[in-house]
Amino acid sequence: MDFFDIKWIEVFDTIARALISLTALFLVTKLLGKKQVSQLSLFDYVIGISIGNFAAEMTINMDSQYANGLTAIIVFGLIAYLVSYVTMKSMVLRRFFIGTPTILIQNGKLIEKNLKKVKFDINDLLEECRGSGYFDLTQIEYALLEANGKLSILPKGEYSPVTIKDMKLKATKQELVANIIIDSKIMPNNLKNMKKDISWLDKELKIKGYKTLDNILLATLDINDKLTIYERNNHDKVHNVLE
Repeated sequence: MDFFDIKWIEVFDTIARALISLTALFLVTKLLGKKQVSQLSLFDYVIGISIGNFAAEMTINMDSQYANGLTAIIVFGLIAYLVSYVTMKSMVLRRFFIGTPTILIQNGKLIEKNLKKVKFDINDLLEECRGSGYFDLTQIEYALLEANGKLSILPKGEYSPVTIKDMKLKATKQELVANIIIDSKIMPNNLKNMKKDISWLDKELKIKGYKTLDNILLATLDINDKLTIYERNNHDKVHNVLE
């Protein structure tokens, strides 16, 4: 194909359609909130693939109109938003659209009828348990398949993690660690929220032997003023034993 034979109008039209589709998808996703991404229920999944299909069709099908694709995306987005709203208000509708947890292990025993109900075979269950850190089912008291498809596990008492309360130790209040340098760039707002300034940071970096930020990938600061620095290590050899 000759370079000058390319139908540039169609190329630019496709680019425009792609940008419009991407913008529409982004706005709809923002409208629906982070749950749409991180906790997909069956209904969310159906809405998500439908909207994605509309966007793809609008982008590559030159015979389709912008308005038709955008209308479909907006309508499905509004339906999802409406369902999200009513399920917050009604327990009955929440159970219908979102679903409820299903018990797969109860009192250490497998509930076979529930495994069949959620289309889980033994291998699926074992895989999910291993993913949660349990390689032996005898350690599990309860296992529930949540509405979003994740497996929640309550271990037997003797296999529960030991807590500070169990050891009768005095617990200290936990706070978030601030990211004060990311990709060699100082985060001034985070630094300010930790009641520190650039001068303090420069001084601390010089003490640790850093004259510039170029070699710093990430630096964090906790409430005890502990500065932790993670250097760029692009030249370090990675020993992969998981192939």
